[in-house]
Amino acid sequence: MPALLVCHHCDTVYRRRALARGEVARCRRCNAELERYQRLNEDALLALALAAIVVFVQANIWPIVTLGLNDQQVSATLWGTILAMWRDGFPLVAMLVAATLFFSPLLQLMLLGWLLWFARRGRRAPGFRRAMLALHYLGPWTMSEVFVIGVLVAIVKAHVYFDVTPDAGIWAYGALMLLITVFSGVDLRPMWDLGEGPA
Repeated sequence: MPALLVCHHCDTVYRRRALARGEVARCRRCNAELERYQRLNEDALLALALAAIVVFVQANIWPIVTLGLNDQQVSATLWGTILAMWRDGFPLVAMLVAATLFFSPLLQLMLLGWLLWFARRGRRAPGFRRAMLALHYLGPWTMSEVFVIGVLVAIVKAHVYFDVTPDAGIWAYGALMLLITVFSGVDLRPMWDLGEGPA
């Protein structure tokens, strides 16, 4: 690990020191965050990323909710709902849901796994700069937590008219939301200090 730490906002240079649990290093000049204590190492983060991918697959395969009315039951998956919106004349909404609930989290998890696979060996992954930039821009577009809260509210409101049963898919999305929240608090900037990987 380099002995020096540079503020990304005002370019002030500091001598790096080991941080204690819960400690955050801030720039004295502009108060920007320089570095924070990293509780999880690369192996633990990679294990969490792989677990999140497994949970993501389950969340998209399993039904999210089952609606019952007059002895008839209908189960809905995320992709079933997206396709129904597309068929019913809401293609823009369908594309937005697919982008924020499927493609964005999937790409984010795959990129995290790719970077961490090489980081645990002490080097940068091929395409490191592009991957880090993509993660920076994908973060705000991963909206699993909004989806889970929205579905739970809809379940409560729909219970007046239907027999509503939350299925395994919504619990898988809840677990995915927690894992993505963990990753959102991880500081990936120390990866820039790793050595260059293979071309």
